[in-house]
Amino acid sequence: MTAELVRGQNHPLPQTRLEIRVSAGTPIVAGATLGDEQGRVHGVERVAHPGAPTLPGLEVSRQAAADHRLAVDLEALGEGVHRVNVLLALPLGTAGPSRFAAVAAPFVAVTGLDGTEIASFTLTGLGAESAVVALELYRRQGAWKIRAIGQGYAGGLADLLADQGLPEAGPLAAAIQDAIALGASRSVAAPPPRTSDDARVRTPGPGAAGGPAPVGAEPPAGLAPQAVGDGGPINYAHPRRQTSTPPAPAPVAPPAAPGEPARPVAGDAGGWSMDERLYNQVWGMFEDLARAVAAYRSAVDFADSRMEQELDRALSDPRGRMGVAGDRAREEARVKREDLVGRAKEALDRDLAQLSAESEVVEPALPPAYARWDNPVWHAYRVPMELPMALRIGDLRLPEQPELRIPMLVRLPLERGLWIDSGRGGSDEAVFMDPDQIKGLAVDTAVAVAARLLAVYPAHEFAVHVIDPAGSAAARLAPLTRSGVLAAPPAAGAAGVSEVLARLTERVDLVQMAVRAGAGADALPPGMDTAEQLLIVNDFPHGFDDRALNQLRYLADEGPSVGVHLLMVADREEASEYGPVLQPLWRSLLRLTPVPDDHLADPWVGHAWTYEPPLAPPGSRVVEQVLGQVGEAREAWPR
Repeated sequence: MTAELVRGQNHPLPQTRLEIRVSAGTPIVAGATLGDEQGRVHGVERVAHPGAPTLPGLEVSRQAAADHRLAVDLEALGEGVHRVNVLLALPLGTAGPSRFAAVAAPFVAVTGLDGTEIASFTLTGLGAESAVVALELYRRQGAWKIRAIGQGYAGGLADLLADQGLPEAGPLAAAIQDAIALGASRSVAAPPPRTSDDARVRTPGPGAAGGPAPVGAEPPAGLAPQAVGDGGPINYAHPRRQTSTPPAPAPVAPPAAPGEPARPVAGDAGGWSMDERLYNQVWGMFEDLARAVAAYRSAVDFADSRMEQELDRALSDPRGRMGVAGDRAREEARVKREDLVGRAKEALDRDLAQLSAESEVVEPALPPAYARWDNPVWHAYRVPMELPMALRIGDLRLPEQPELRIPMLVRLPLERGLWIDSGRGGSDEAVFMDPDQIKGLAVDTAVAVAARLLAVYPAHEFAVHVIDPAGSAAARLAPLTRSGVLAAPPAAGAAGVSEVLARLTERVDLVQMAVRAGAGADALPPGMDTAEQLLIVNDFPHGFDDRALNQLRYLADEGPSVGVHLLMVADREEASEYGPVLQPLWRSLLRLTPVPDDHLADPWVGHAWTYEPPLAPPGSRVVEQVLGQVGEAREAWPR
């Protein structure tokens, strides 16, 4: 039976290999410290955090997320470790909350590897604190126990670590926050908060607020299709995606044969319009796939761990290691492991088949803003009169089902800039490509993203500027220049770079002053373009001096809030001479790649998703045709 702890209460731990699951309503940082008998931490090498996520016997999450799974093997910690403190903190320097009073109470559960919950603790009563010691695992007379702590620190991680006696508390806290900020450029942001009337409603899993379903004992619950968190299979009637109040009812799935799941329907998630329902449905598919794969991987880990334990027990006696008895023990352990993995795979395949069926229905029904370039919806494209909720900037997939591609949607207007990485990075495909070929594909990706932005904005509500200092991308930028959609020809040379940056920086300053003064658009200088602005920068840092560099950083930080957005095409290694001065710039941008690369993480369980850029099919002229229509609409717009 699970022990529901209150602050200060302790409970014995019946086993030493554990999972600690954290569920919160907002992305938080999870970490742990290893202390001596007095609880003192003797060095940074005894702190597990996103920048150093693995220590002997301990592994924590590599990024800020709403759900975390920490792995602990108490027997592998070493004799000098007597306390393990689980830390939670809010990321600093983000748009999220800065104190725990502004978020839902975090929930922490300690489970065995078989998913059996041992103890849980809800951290209530927090106020101005931005960091908290949630739990303590401690050794007493050779046995391990757990204690609910809930000690918060208004001074954040620095104060928390200093309280545990760490001499380098301040620098380490800063390094942790830097690692989180850098990881944010590699993560897919969760959809913005919605009210109960328009949210994708889910039934929380056992003991967790919508977290991944835990694996069970015999067999693990992860072997059943529990990816959606309530112990049941994915249901295409989607009761967890429904709402009760939208004025326009969502489509109803046609009846299925008895014993079969309901047939999928496009737009059956909650929302006030078909645009919003499809947006919520795509995010629901993304989340369902993440959790289904998490349950499968958790079940496989459990099966591997149990096989190792059984082999250790069976072969601990040297007399039984050789001969028929040893072979039989190995075979029995292997058969049990294969049975568990096979049942987990059956459940995963069932969930993946349902999601694939949903994708086959949803993909053709998507509007241009959400559709791939090969979708027939582009044949009937017309310049819109209203801005959609979001934009597709690529696809995401997992290795368990590479054919199932989930649209990667970002909300509009853009809340952060984009960076097309023209370096080799860690992609297997890029390793064998010529550097010039990668740079060319990076420009093609930037053109495709810019074309999609231009296509979904009403005429004259989106302006595009290009900086190409050496003119190296002139041929690949031709679709933008020929269609007449650019505000001006691509800027070249140091003078061109300086002129464009100065003009956009001045625009940001003027709009910010008008906003602070509570003035309207009529307070801006006559002739100022009030449309959203996109600046494409190619071949960075060529043509940039120190002044231009500072202006670019200013636009990246301050521009999105007043309608000035950045789209960088750059190889980070080529700008390495600037050192740490450019770290804030890279962290402020969402990194994309011109070739498939598994560098993006989801906000729920942190899978490494393979990102595919939104390039048109080879030989297709759809981008040029769409840009041509946008250019004609702008030309016909009354001046």
